[in-house]
Amino acid sequence: MLIHDLVYWLSEHPSIVGFRWSHTHSWGSTWSFLFSSIAFYLAFAVAVHLFLSLLLSPDRTVPLGPIPAIHCLSMALISTLISAGILLSSVAEIRDTRWFWRRSKTPFQWLLCFPLGTRPSGRVFFWSYIYYLSRFFHMFRTIFTIFGHRRLSSFQLFNHSISTFMSFLWLEFSQSFQVLAILSTSLVYAVVYGYRFWTAIGLRRACFPFVVNCQFVLLGCNLACHVGVLMLHFMKGGCNGIGAWVFNSVLNGAILLLFLNFYLKIHLGKTQESVKIIKHHPCSSGNLENQLKEKNH
Repeated sequence: MLIHDLVYWLSEHPSIVGFRWSHTHSWGSTWSFLFSSIAFYLAFAVAVHLFLSLLLSPDRTVPLGPIPAIHCLSMALISTLISAGILLSSVAEIRDTRWFWRRSKTPFQWLLCFPLGTRPSGRVFFWSYIYYLSRFFHMFRTIFTIFGHRRLSSFQLFNHSISTFMSFLWLEFSQSFQVLAILSTSLVYAVVYGYRFWTAIGLRRACFPFVVNCQFVLLGCNLACHVGVLMLHFMKGGCNGIGAWVFNSVLNGAILLLFLNFYLKIHLGKTQESVKIIKHHPCSSGNLENQLKEKNH
């Protein structure tokens, strides 16, 4: 009964089955809302950073109490819900629509390459919409970084803005590849934010750069999926939303380059003192390498 209820609420509820992406009925579904919200996010983050710089000395931080930990726990639960919802909904959509495309695609190929003419409606796009809305809640981490570490990360600003923009494109153009992208990203976020909650409440950190390794796994999965979409598009008669996919690929490439640049700066810019601390205390909760690597992620 528990499994049956879970399947119903995550993939068979009438609101999920009957979902339709619409500029008039879906909150946040217009281009004007997208651009204005991202612009507000960037302007607000810069304004808060400048305001604190004028009021406080560079080494002073603003204590936020349990708020960052609550945010991490909330993001972990939301990401877990989205990953379960998109997985169950994909199984249901394949079951209900396979008759339409089974001669040209396997279920795995459908996950990468929607048939031409796919409209943004139904179970999968409901969870794509929830994922899009969760990107705005994800942006709060930038504010916590500014208050807690007194640092404004350009990579963080770019990454949050682009991920919100890409999730909008997935819905607007019924873009192929989004099912596996949402599933892999949500699973990684559930693990990463669960780990951040673990460390935020004072429990022991991992002995290796946990968040960075998770980011590498996610980027590797995305790269493999992009290659798969490109092959299917030319071998199977075309994938829906391929124009948005090309733009999505360019943005993902930019994020990958920025991430690699950030990663190399951390390793090449470490001082000799940092190396000594890491060498003698590789698993301490104050591990400087882990702290440096996880501040901006």
